[in-house]
Amino acid sequence: MHHDPALAKNLLPGLLNACNGHLGDVSWFRADWQRGGASTGRAMWMAEGQRPREVVVKFPVVPKELFWTRRLQSADGSHPNVVPHLFASGTTLGNYDLAWIVIERLSCGPLGLRWHRDHIDRVADAAARFHLETSPLPVVDEQGRTEDWEPLLERAREAVRDNHIASRAKWTDAIKQVQRMHTELVKRWRGRDTTHWIHGDLHLANAMSRDSAQSGPVVLIDLAEVRPGHWTEDAVYLERQLWGRPDRLEATKPVRAVARARRKLNLVAEKAGHELADIRRILMAATAPAFLKSEGHPRYLAGALKQLHEAIQRHR
Repeated sequence: MHHDPALAKNLLPGLLNACNGHLGDVSWFRADWQRGGASTGRAMWMAEGQRPREVVVKFPVVPKELFWTRRLQSADGSHPNVVPHLFASGTTLGNYDLAWIVIERLSCGPLGLRWHRDHIDRVADAAARFHLETSPLPVVDEQGRTEDWEPLLERAREAVRDNHIASRAKWTDAIKQVQRMHTELVKRWRGRDTTHWIHGDLHLANAMSRDSAQSGPVVLIDLAEVRPGHWTEDAVYLERQLWGRPDRLEATKPVRAVARARRKLNLVAEKAGHELADIRRILMAATAPAFLKSEGHPRYLAGALKQLHEAIQRHR
């Protein structure tokens, strides 16, 4: 669904009615962080006896985002939510089956706008809180993500062969090594524990703060990719954003940071998790050339190749 100003305007009376008069005038805008063609607007939320609050209106949202935004609200207000505070939500607007949310407007972020070395520890802390707060809901009907690595590795080899990327010989040799290890790596990876929930899209552009860009607890946005998985998936995904910035990766260790944050909350961060993280690194780094449109920046590819070589050495 593409952003349609006319549709947003037509649905506004129904939205105002659903919010019982608490929602003020809505100013629509296009958010950098949103997916697809959602309509997003800013407004004020006014409730009797409370100070007015700045809010963000968003529709449509996928059912998964609506579910987890609702689920992760602090029932008694005893602790700050790891996701935005939800003021109102629903699954229909007018005659449309269309999920919508009204959430707090977070004043600081995304953290990806300006680098600070504390960002990784703060996002790691938020990831661990997310893992803790989703833990009461058992994984029953959903499965962890299962990538088909074999054709991706072949595509990566072809991309290296057909494009003038740096270190072609090293890339070819490294991908061949991974192809030889493929069966064992994938067996280990698919045998991981996926009975827990992960954010699934953990990176600095999905990290906001209520307090400051440089300090305070991080609030995680964009819950459309929440799924069953292993904590190392979130950790390596966060780390991968820094592969092209070795200076930042040298100063911060995302996988260790997530493991440390989990242990502080008495969550499992098993030693074997670091071996799983290496398997994830190997598979993701080796297939990076298969996605040259999104991952083809020379600096990123150089970082991925370095991670690939180092992880293979540790895995032997």
